[in-house]
Amino acid sequence: MQTSRLWYMGTGSTITPKKPASCPAPSPSQSMPHIAYLSLGQQARKEYCSYEDFYLSCSLSHGGKELCSPLQTRKAHVYKYLFHLIIWDQQICFPIQVDRLPRETLLTATLNAIPVPPLGSSSETNKQRRVPEALGWVTTPLFNFRHSAFEVKFTSPPPAEFSPKYNFNSLFEEDQRKLKEVMQKESLYWFPDQEVRRTAVQWIDSISDAELLDYLPQLVQALKYECYLDSPLVRFLMKRAICDLRITHYFFWLLKDGLKDSQFSIRYQYLLAALLCCCGKGLREEFDRQCWLVNTLAKLAQQVREAAPSSRQAILREGLEDVKQFFNVNGSCRLPLSPSLLVKGIVPRDCSYFNSNAVPLKLSFQNVDPLGENIRVIFKCGDDLRQDMLTLQMIRIMNKIWVQEGLDMRMVIFRCFSTGRGRGMVEMIPNAETLRKIQVEHGVTGSFKDRPLADWLQKHNPKENEYEKAVENFIYSCAGCCVATYVLGICDRHNDNIMLKTTGHMFHIDFGRFLGHAQMFGNIKRDRAPFVFTSDMAYVINGGDKPSSRFHDFVDLCCQAYNLIRKHTHLFINLLGLMLSCGIPELSDLEDLKYVYDALRPQDSEADATTYFTRLIESSLGSVATKLNFFIHNLAQMKFTASDTRPTLSFAPRVHTIKTSSRILDVFLCRHEKIFNPSKGYIYIVKVKRDNPSEVSYIQRTFEEFQELHNKLRLIFPSSHLPSFPSRFVIGRSRGEAVAEKRKEELNGYIWHLIHARPEVAECDLVYTFFHPLPRDEVAAGTNPVPKPADAAWSQPVGKVGGEVKLSVSYKNNKLFIMVMHIRGLQPIQDGSDPDPYVKIYLLPDPQKTTKRKTKLVYDGIPKGDLHQRELHLSVLSEEGFWENILLGEVIIRLRDLDLTQEKMGWFELGSRSHGTM
Repeated sequence: MQTSRLWYMGTGSTITPKKPASCPAPSPSQSMPHIAYLSLGQQARKEYCSYEDFYLSCSLSHGGKELCSPLQTRKAHVYKYLFHLIIWDQQICFPIQVDRLPRETLLTATLNAIPVPPLGSSSETNKQRRVPEALGWVTTPLFNFRHSAFEVKFTSPPPAEFSPKYNFNSLFEEDQRKLKEVMQKESLYWFPDQEVRRTAVQWIDSISDAELLDYLPQLVQALKYECYLDSPLVRFLMKRAICDLRITHYFFWLLKDGLKDSQFSIRYQYLLAALLCCCGKGLREEFDRQCWLVNTLAKLAQQVREAAPSSRQAILREGLEDVKQFFNVNGSCRLPLSPSLLVKGIVPRDCSYFNSNAVPLKLSFQNVDPLGENIRVIFKCGDDLRQDMLTLQMIRIMNKIWVQEGLDMRMVIFRCFSTGRGRGMVEMIPNAETLRKIQVEHGVTGSFKDRPLADWLQKHNPKENEYEKAVENFIYSCAGCCVATYVLGICDRHNDNIMLKTTGHMFHIDFGRFLGHAQMFGNIKRDRAPFVFTSDMAYVINGGDKPSSRFHDFVDLCCQAYNLIRKHTHLFINLLGLMLSCGIPELSDLEDLKYVYDALRPQDSEADATTYFTRLIESSLGSVATKLNFFIHNLAQMKFTASDTRPTLSFAPRVHTIKTSSRILDVFLCRHEKIFNPSKGYIYIVKVKRDNPSEVSYIQRTFEEFQELHNKLRLIFPSSHLPSFPSRFVIGRSRGEAVAEKRKEELNGYIWHLIHARPEVAECDLVYTFFHPLPRDEVAAGTNPVPKPADAAWSQPVGKVGGEVKLSVSYKNNKLFIMVMHIRGLQPIQDGSDPDPYVKIYLLPDPQKTTKRKTKLVYDGIPKGDLHQRELHLSVLSEEGFWENILLGEVIIRLRDLDLTQEKMGWFELGSRSHGTM
């Protein structure tokens, strides 16, 4: 649906042309046309003081293509030669009869210039400098809105009911071939026929307002290709805009952005004026407020960006006063991101800026809804957000296709809107962090490690069912991101523009590079993998460093999502094609569209496409370049880290201070317990007493977490201000229980000296965060150490030997999940030493012993009815190295007595049929 350029773009200067000094000669193989008539007028030549020659070329076009019959194709070179000879006051006769021209024919006149080289320059330089350059052009329909100044009759196609209908197979082979070629064209936007466009608008009119919003940017771009201002498309958009506030809002901002287009600004001015005339006084005033707010924020962002780093904070605080004054005058205002975002003020204490080259602002607005949370956005000045808008639009449409096909990829879709060239707003997603910040919690080389993402999700999801849900969200959203970023060729992927929510949802931000336009290091592409999929992501999916069935599910999910998008190849090609003239540098020609076409491989079968994408996953996972790229980015970002940035604890979801928590009076490490999840070891139970008499809490910390606290305190305070920390290393072959007991005494001494240290140490944020209860502490505190009477109905010890095991049992989606959480109260083994326990579980009956599992297990594909016939047999044994493993106790759980609709968690007594060895 594209014709050609419509509006004049001139040089803004007055010129007196003269005949070119030299013109291209016709090819010797081309004969002079017999039917061409060219009347050359004569004009006195005037010398012009410029060092350039000017000449005019004219052409007729229809749908972006020059009009010439097959017989005239070979003579096109001659016509161009003749056009180059045109000077002024000439008549040009095109060798085409008027009644053969379609009504959409355009007349284009282009003003060209040939630079005159300076005297004494080399011939090669002269040749290079005399390349013609277009200074400006004007394009106008050959026939005006009333068709013509003289009578021209255009025929219209007959109504559909009178059109003959044919069976496709009844057509001649040549006709079938031509029809197939038409149907397989990548895009139809080159056909400007008014009847075709009118019919297309009639079809579009049937979609809902929500669907129209998905495609509104493309339809606003299509306005450029209308021959006349009054067209079916213009009337359609105006009608829908005055009937729905959301369409009015986005239509206004899209038209306002179009005012910056030098070729089409006049047309967009007319349309914007018509919209404001129709929308009413209230909306006009609302749009005025939005523009006022955007200009105020743009001025502030520019000032902060241009200021020295040391003065940026002061300039931000001063500029926020202007924003506060705006709300004092206007009361409230809707944000351009969405008409649903109505705000009444700014929250200065929550506003800051990013330490990056563009220095975007992080802003927090006060919600008009008293029950709503503050609305946080990023305001950018100096970055063109139109490419981000387009990329997010494509991802949003992909997500809708998946959902319509019954596949929820758990994608995070956020708002992004350009409010003018080089400025705009981006919605901030709460409870999310960049992969870089997650990885560097494990050091600057954290991008090379496999555990950071899994540990971070475990920290924010301490309950087993919460963690499993987060992993499930991660698997789906990671698969969706892999497909979307590959299809759109999104590049410049580093760990600062990939984010992870605490709920496990992964998503990408900052789409400054797409359609395969990668950054280069010399001749090497920075993005060398097909998409970002690294071993730490695979670690989350597998639940460890070994492949699991969930990884195969992930691959199947990627391939299924990829094949669903491939079915809509032409939709994405057409949507991107309509944006070719919007001015985005990386979407400017057909080669950019070809990238998406090649990525979707519409010619492949589903089986071939599945094999292809599986290999892409293997290639991405095996790419060392991605992690190296992350590491280099970690080093590069160190220079942006503010000097006053304080270290945080990797296992604490948020920072706590003495102002937000009660003052700590006493801390005592009570005891230690053996744990098996996330790894086997010991955890210490710490009693924390605060100045509120009734406020006593118990927290659980590992030795490694105590060590992390000490190491990060050393980054802030001199070693002389801190107590000495117990040694991590143990000399000799000491047993784990004895080491844990010894460390308990040493840690008690350490924390006593820590809370009695200087106030700047004892009352710092790190200390108060460390001793503040975490979600896992609250979970542990809420569990009853004694089994409830109901538990006895579905579990029984096998004889009484002493000791208890804490279990979590749940069932969903034909999967039985069992988690061994803690073991306590075990009796010493025969030589009097403490046991080193581990767990084995069987799902009985199991004559072949195929259901053996250890510690954390999942039984997949078990129908609910089958579970009623099964029992869990759990054994606790002590690992004795070269000696035989000793059975410490057993418990049997009858699954028929379980309430499978909810998780069962509790402590269960251990017994034994025969206290012996296994």
